[in-house]
Amino acid sequence: MTDTVSAPTGAPVDAPPAYDPRLTNADLAPLRKQTWGTYNIFAFWMSDVHSVGGYVTAGSLFALGLASWQVLLALLIGIVIVYFFCNLVAKPSQVTGVPYPVICRSAFGVLGANIPAIIRGLIAVAWYGIQTFLASAALDVVLVKLFPGLAPYAITADYGFLGLSALGWGSFLLLWVVQACVFWRGMESIRRFIDFCGPAVYVVMFVLCGYLIARAGWSAIDLNLGAVTYTGWASIPVMLGAIALVVSYFSGPMLNFGDFSRYGKSFPAVKTGNLLGLPVNFLLFSLLVVVTASLTVPVYGELITDPVATVARIDSTFAIVLGALTFTIATIGINIVANFISPAFDFSNVSPQRISWRAGGMIAAVGSILITPWNLYNNPEVIHYTLEVLGAFIGPLFGVLICDYYLVRKQKVIVDDLFTLSEKGTYYYRKGYHPAAIVATAVGAGVAVFPVLANGLPGMHTAAKYSWFIGCGLGFATYYLLTAARRAEASEVLA
Repeated sequence: MTDTVSAPTGAPVDAPPAYDPRLTNADLAPLRKQTWGTYNIFAFWMSDVHSVGGYVTAGSLFALGLASWQVLLALLIGIVIVYFFCNLVAKPSQVTGVPYPVICRSAFGVLGANIPAIIRGLIAVAWYGIQTFLASAALDVVLVKLFPGLAPYAITADYGFLGLSALGWGSFLLLWVVQACVFWRGMESIRRFIDFCGPAVYVVMFVLCGYLIARAGWSAIDLNLGAVTYTGWASIPVMLGAIALVVSYFSGPMLNFGDFSRYGKSFPAVKTGNLLGLPVNFLLFSLLVVVTASLTVPVYGELITDPVATVARIDSTFAIVLGALTFTIATIGINIVANFISPAFDFSNVSPQRISWRAGGMIAAVGSILITPWNLYNNPEVIHYTLEVLGAFIGPLFGVLICDYYLVRKQKVIVDDLFTLSEKGTYYYRKGYHPAAIVATAVGAGVAVFPVLANGLPGMHTAAKYSWFIGCGLGFATYYLLTAARRAEASEVLA
């Protein structure tokens, strides 16, 4: 008799007795029932895009000195690349019903999969803290507007600790608790939450845009947020950099998208949700961002690329509170789906019997405070540096996983062998570790991170922008070369 346990969706899962308890718990086992449809995947991406971070990132691209059509082209190319890669990484988890760290066992080994899980988990911790900080900044605006007496406590120089003001600490910790409560209720509650967040931001964005148009007039709309300084061939490197930035921004949720695609009813439903949520939604949101930002110049006399700061300039207290709270909720949405769920699965994978899905998430939450995330995201240079470092480590993990599933495994995975420590298991390799995947990851990450760290050397500043692509390509190629014998053996078996 087997024990019936519950997955985060609430769907019962029967864990076979053959599954080794050191590799299995209720959250990591294959799903018996997959319930997410196209809208749920679409809403996931809306929550991921519609945040303060997404707004600032999209706005910054329009201020690079390119013509608006060049920025839109770069955005389109970048987001289509993300869409294509998300479909690639979605399929293995959707077909098998297991999360990202478990499907990684096919490439890295049943124990070696802890390497990508820990790397991705630590990256998610950093982003979780950053997004919580961005949301808390929006909440600060609301609190100061409602309670002007709190304004002095928002000044870090007068009332600050570790680089954050007293009011900032209060807002950060409050949102930290709120997010933990939403997460603790399980995946089904999270699904309902993100179904609401994305559309809610669109409503506020359209209202805000309409308000500014009413103040400035349609003729004030300008899709160039800065002077066009790059033309002809000189614009190509800048456009390529913008494309790379878009891919880097989405590299985290793109890598562990299997944590969500595993819930999809079918792979076509996941692909359709990706199409609506990425190319279609991202371009519409970006246009809305640049129209709104451009209207801040005639209305307020300066360019404002922070939506919360824009909302704060409105005369109506009700409008400020509603707008800032909406952006706060939206940022919580992206934080939970992109940076809470991932480390929850990743850390649980390290020790399934000791660390549950919820415990893994709480480890990430505590870590997000310890890294003082506001110091990682306090100026544009630090933002780009953070994205480049993260991209250097995420790229190889992606390259290895895709190469293994599509070229080495030919899209065939023995699910039961993902949960066994038997030496006869397909993914046991050498004592549970696959040297080829580990070497490929080390080579890809080592080469990709070098330009980021050696930024002062000639040509390194430009190369650093493509850290994700360098890491992904090298990880993919190295793994392909190191598994030549295994592919040949598989071909002989098929013949």
